[in-house]
Amino acid sequence: MKKSFIYALVCAFCLSAFVGCNMLEEENFGKPTTDEMLKNEANVISLVGQSYADLKFIHDHWGYWGVNTLTADEGLCPVRVGGDWADGGYWKNLNTHAWNAYGQAFKNIWECTIAGAVLCNNLLETLYSNEQNMTPSVYAMYVGELEVLRSYYYYLLFDSFGRVPYMEDYSDRHEVLLDPWVTWAHLVACLEKNAPNMAVVNDANRANYIGRCTQGMAYTMLARLYLNAESFGCTPENVMAAVRTCTVHNGEKGSSPLKEAGINITSTKDFYTNAVRCCNKVIESGSYSIEPNFFNNFLIDNGGSKENIFTIVEDGTTNNERDEYGSKNKMRITLLTLHYVFQDRFNMLIQPWNGFIARPDFMNLYNDHDVRGAGYEGLGTNDTKQWGWFLGPVCPEGSTTPMLDTDKSPVILVNNVNSLDSASRMAGARMYKYEIDKSHKYNYCENDFVLLRYADVILMKKEAVLRGGVDDNPGIEDGAVQDIKKRTFAYSDDPIAAFDAAYPTAFTAVNEDLTTGILAERGREMAWECTRRRDLIRYNQFEKVQYVTTNAITRRWFPIPFSVLEKSYVDENGKQIWTQNEGY
Repeated sequence: MKKSFIYALVCAFCLSAFVGCNMLEEENFGKPTTDEMLKNEANVISLVGQSYADLKFIHDHWGYWGVNTLTADEGLCPVRVGGDWADGGYWKNLNTHAWNAYGQAFKNIWECTIAGAVLCNNLLETLYSNEQNMTPSVYAMYVGELEVLRSYYYYLLFDSFGRVPYMEDYSDRHEVLLDPWVTWAHLVACLEKNAPNMAVVNDANRANYIGRCTQGMAYTMLARLYLNAESFGCTPENVMAAVRTCTVHNGEKGSSPLKEAGINITSTKDFYTNAVRCCNKVIESGSYSIEPNFFNNFLIDNGGSKENIFTIVEDGTTNNERDEYGSKNKMRITLLTLHYVFQDRFNMLIQPWNGFIARPDFMNLYNDHDVRGAGYEGLGTNDTKQWGWFLGPVCPEGSTTPMLDTDKSPVILVNNVNSLDSASRMAGARMYKYEIDKSHKYNYCENDFVLLRYADVILMKKEAVLRGGVDDNPGIEDGAVQDIKKRTFAYSDDPIAAFDAAYPTAFTAVNEDLTTGILAERGREMAWECTRRRDLIRYNQFEKVQYVTTNAITRRWFPIPFSVLEKSYVDENGKQIWTQNEGY
């Protein structure tokens, strides 16, 4: 959904002329200088707004969202009969874990996240050098916003590749690729430092913080980092031994980032205790609540959701896409997943592409009465109930006769994939939780893309406690758990009883099993929201999903893109500074 506050990028890019240090030294001939402009908080907001632009590339199928979805058990993109989606085996290789360092999406992830982090550092230099022109509260808030957003960009890069060139200043130095636990320590320290000073969302200001970094966003990210610490290769010993690798604002190179932030990890239990603490911070804030209708979070106009913590703000009307990275800055989930005939059925501006679906085994996680699944009536487009996935016939409005595909066969979508190399055009469940534009108004999705959600916080806390985390406010999340159960079986007479009967261990077990416990519930609740790949790695299940043929544990990190290594700088001995990840 289009917003006007921070994403007025015309204003933002006008201000970018004042970012460079040389501009600050020019003589003023009547136009305001940077120090004068930054005395006005509205100008600071516009300046900071630039930093979100690169975020809009991560949810493309040629980017972070695409590779996370297709390499996990929640997503699949088979080659269709006739050759659609063949693309030299690219999508199949993601499905089977047979990718290599030449994949376009890996290059896109590297370039857009680095670009976003570097821009944050550039803008931070401007704020640092103009601190005297802002009130202390304004300065702390927007420095914090930029540093937290930079951490998010680096998190996406780090979660993908493990070894990354983390930096906290704006320079042309060429850092080595840091070990994952070193980057983890830097990210945790930065978020711990800034989270207490970030804006706290409430009903009065919620609209002003849609799509922006807030205190809730920072603590949710911290909880995710702590919960996944061991899956990132972190141990109490290596994270506490990690030292700063670069000069930082008001910090020393060579110091311990965690000690500076007041964090002391003495056992693996501490990872989970800190995850619980951060989840409790989000819960105790009162900023968020579970939406009574699951689909409120994914409406075309979903800016009013009290559950969404961090989203990418969308504008589905514009055609002037940026395509610098080989990916688009548009959300296109409905185009990616729906069958071609949905264009005529729903009067869509652009014909869908009949590509991304759920792996058949994934759909078996859902009880037939779970609203997040594909339902039980088999009525397809004639179903009066709303479901999270689509299976069944696609019929013209007012008819029970399915529409016909180009070969005159009826379009009835089924949860069966007969082949990854020549799948039926009807094969696979289609993502259906994001509201589809039926007004012939939007080229792409106008729905804001959900990155962080309150239900995830509740599930993370439950898991962290079960993994041994100490809870200083036990039971504070129980009301939200009941709310999740109520809406999940909203079509049942007794929703909570129905949930408990269908999923008895959904909030009580951390079994290393794809089909039970919190892992299964996270799959059902968070499908296609960029969490599943890391969840599977945390549970040692990433190599065990349907259709995977390459089982090496080294596949838990993606390869450093060949195009990046090809341009790597060399040290004084002529040795490349950046090297490939193990297993590639």
